[in-house]
Amino acid sequence: MTERTTRPPGRQLAIVLAVVLACQLMVGIDTTIVNIALPDIQTQLHFSQTGLAWVFNGYTLAFGGLLLLGGRAGDLLGRRRMFTFGVVVFTAASLLGGLATASWWLVAARVLQGVGGAMASPNVLALIMANYEDGPKRTKALSVFAVVTSASLALGLLVGGVLTSAGSWRWVFFVNVPIGLAILVLTPMFVQETETHRGKFDLAGAITATAGIAGLAYGVIRTATSGWGDPVTIVVFVAAVLLLAGFTVLESRAEQPIMPLRLFADRRRAAAYVNTLLVPCTIFAVIYFLAQYLQEGFGYGPLESGFAFLPMTVVLMGVVRLVGRLIKRWGTRPVMAVGITFVTAALLWLTQLSGDSGYLTNVLGPLVLLGIGAGLTTVALSVTSLSGVRREDSGAGAGLFQTLQWSSWSLGLAVLVTVYHQAAAEGSGAADSLARGTSSAFVGASVIAVLALLSTLIFVRSAIQPGAAAAPASAPVDKAPSAKAAARGQD
Repeated sequence: MTERTTRPPGRQLAIVLAVVLACQLMVGIDTTIVNIALPDIQTQLHFSQTGLAWVFNGYTLAFGGLLLLGGRAGDLLGRRRMFTFGVVVFTAASLLGGLATASWWLVAARVLQGVGGAMASPNVLALIMANYEDGPKRTKALSVFAVVTSASLALGLLVGGVLTSAGSWRWVFFVNVPIGLAILVLTPMFVQETETHRGKFDLAGAITATAGIAGLAYGVIRTATSGWGDPVTIVVFVAAVLLLAGFTVLESRAEQPIMPLRLFADRRRAAAYVNTLLVPCTIFAVIYFLAQYLQEGFGYGPLESGFAFLPMTVVLMGVVRLVGRLIKRWGTRPVMAVGITFVTAALLWLTQLSGDSGYLTNVLGPLVLLGIGAGLTTVALSVTSLSGVRREDSGAGAGLFQTLQWSSWSLGLAVLVTVYHQAAAEGSGAADSLARGTSSAFVGASVIAVLALLSTLIFVRSAIQPGAAAAPASAPVDKAPSAKAAARGQD
């Protein structure tokens, strides 16, 4: 194992954070930025309706399937090295995407973008953890990470609308090139390499995890066109479940697993993992369904729709400036519970959407509530999920956290899209179908949010406070907080 470098001083630390978060913002925005440009892409590159979906799904499939691999590779080979490799691949793929002259070319570029994002993104979190001691400063850094991740989804719609309206769909890809090059120049100047760990790479675990997650993603993607009862879809889901079950068995026996099962040993962290699978899809559902409702129901254009989400983004950014202090005072459990309550309230309000709804009366309020809830919840989830993780497991822990987050977006959205279509089919006209479907989707999202709240109240018995649950650098296993710290954290 290489010697660990000393942490950089405060000013340089701020630059480190800015550099790695620029990558996270770039990768996050690409999750939604292409959505606004899809009609122009379809026209110019002659995509079929089914083929067009792969412009989004190709990225999602590669990104979600390789996140665990990217996180563990950072642990073994060096987090800065894998971060840099991911940015190189992502930037090159963005350039290729912008230059695409055929449908297959663009889909291939999107898959390559997903590969680069999966190598870089988990190492963003791992580099933050390596550069910040467990405590208030790390909580503040994770707060900024949370707002960048959450805001990037909404900003993707806004940026996509601006670039597509002002120029061409190609600019939704070209915009990543100067950002990626700047990151590549600044990374070796300011970001120090972390320790590497000798040992065998868990090849069997990597293959089964990647194949299982990719299979699950493909199954979800296929439901959008073939339905849940399609025989091929069922076979894919069964195969994915068997692969993931086999992966769990392999990880329990592997000497250096790609996903150490000890990450689940802490009850609070395990509950946070459950909530990471539940909560993000409810937030993403608002972006997905409301963006369509604003355009089809209110008649907004792409640019207006992007600006409509600004209140949520502004509120979210304001909340994360305070959430670190709230967690320091109260711990993560109450902050998480209150945040999920706000998210639930926003979703319940949105269930009232109808043909007579207006932005000021039926949309603005829920977006403000969602901004508050998302700010509180995402920070509390990231702090709880990453507190006390052993240094050599930080890449795997970050990969697992983001894999669950991605799975929440994909799986949750597939379920809610099914709910939407079933309700929309009962509508008496286009406007009524849109309102029924959207309202029902938010009812489903509300149920998921309530499940997350119950998970928090029942299984998270104590509140993690920054620094209280951190394991010493030399500790062989995660340690629980001291009795005194635990007493302070009890609710």
